[in-house]
Parts: sequence; structure tokens; C-alpha cells
Amino acid sequence: MDFKDEVQRVKSGTNQIGNFWLRLVWHSVHLLVRLWYLGVGVANVIESYLISSGLLKRYRSIDAGKLRYLAIVIESDDACRISKVIQLLQWLQVIGVKHLCLYDTEGVLKKSKESILAKLKNATLFEEADERDSLLDQKHMTLEFASISDGKEAVAKGGNVLFMKYLKLANSGAEQKEQIFTEANMTEALRAVGCGGPEPDLLLVYGPARCHLGFPAWRIRYTEIVHMGPLKSVRYGSLVKAIYKFTTVRQNYGT
Repeated sequence: MDFKDEVQRVKSGTNQIGNFWLRLVWHSVHLLVRLWYLGVGVANVIESYLISSGLLKRYRSIDAGKLRYLAIVIESDDACRISKVIQLLQWLQVIGVKHLCLYDTEGVLKKSKESILAKLKNATLFEEADERDSLLDQKHMTLEFASISDGKEAVAKGGNVLFMKYLKLANSGAEQKEQIFTEANMTEALRAVGCGGPEPDLLLVYGPARCHLGFPAWRIRYTEIVHMGPLKSVRYGSLVKAIYKFTTVRQNYGT
């Protein structure tokens, strides 16, 4: 019995020592990761301040003309901060961005579009102008407001257009090959119901989630997506940096 008890005590002691070292390693790694992110956050704040102050020369001039259409996705809780949204749009006007889409899942921004437009100079709704003319207009900022309901409605309408098209062909009695819906067919159908919309060159996401939050997928096939963090922490310098980085990158679309 004494020998068995001794073995048990040794095993128990070994397990306790092993658990202690595992916990120590875990907490050490956790601390290092937290310190790393803290350092990155401090560095980003300092860089943003330097950009805003104009001390970093390369950010002083941005060719905003390369950014033909910008999309901003805002998490719905953050979208309620209308003053922050207006501040963001005013900064974009200063940078020289002319055409953009504001998106949030629940349509908070769409409901507040009149108050947002009232706070901006030379801003108009995108749908009030022809798509081609509005993208060529460099005197006004054009704003498009969208929500997840627009995407669902667009898919339903586009699918109905395709269904009616092929149903009509089937009823005509003409011999047909097997019909396959392609991306081009869906794009054509979406444009036919007025839900195509321009494809953004750049999409900025404000919120905790690192995703597009339901922004219409058919409009972001070649879009660069950048996560900007929560809207309450929005900084002019980080906005300038994201747009500057986009304008200096060469995009290859293939053949």
C-alpha cells in the first residue's frame, strides 16, 4: 500500500507541475499577443497623427481619380452614429472621392439619407442621375444608400426575369438546348431590373466583423476589401492611408 500511495503522489505531483507549466506558457503567449496588438495599435495611432499633420510627404497628394467608386460598409450599431458617418463623408470630400455607396445591414443609413445629404456640400443621390453620367461628374459627390434588403430583392427580381425569359422560349415550341444560367446572364438580369449598380474599386468595412456584412456579392468580384475597425475610432490618417495604398497598387484583371 505504501508503494502504491507513493506512486500516486508522484503522479499527482507530476501532473500539477505539468499543468503549472502549461498555464504559464499559455498566459505568456497570451500576454505577448496582447502586447503585440497593443504595439501595432499605438504605431497605427502615431502614423495616423503624422499623416493628418502632413508630416509624411508621400500621403500629401493622392490621385483620387483612380478610385472611381468607393463602397463603405458599416455595422448597423455603428451606423446609428450619424455624426461620425457625416464626418467620414466630409473627410472623403476633402480627399477628393466623388462616388460612393453607403451600406449597412438594417438600412439605418438609408433612413437617414436626407439628414446626411443636408450636412454635405454638393452631394446628390446616385439614382437621381444616369449611371454613366454620374460617374463622369466630378463636381458633385454622388451617394448610393443600400442595405441587405436590396440584395435579396435584387436576386428575386433578377431570378424572375430569367425565369420568364426561358419560360417564354419554352412555350414558343422551338427546339432548345439545355439552358444554363451563367454569371453574365444574372448580371444582365440585375441590370434589367435596375439593381446592377457600379462595382466598387475599394470597399472599407467599419465594425468588429472582418467581412462585407451582406453587401451584394455580384458587385464585389474584383473589389479590394479593407477592414478599418469600429467607426467610433475612425481617424482621418487611417482613411488617407487606405485610399493611398489602393491608388498605388496595380490591379491585374486577367484576359
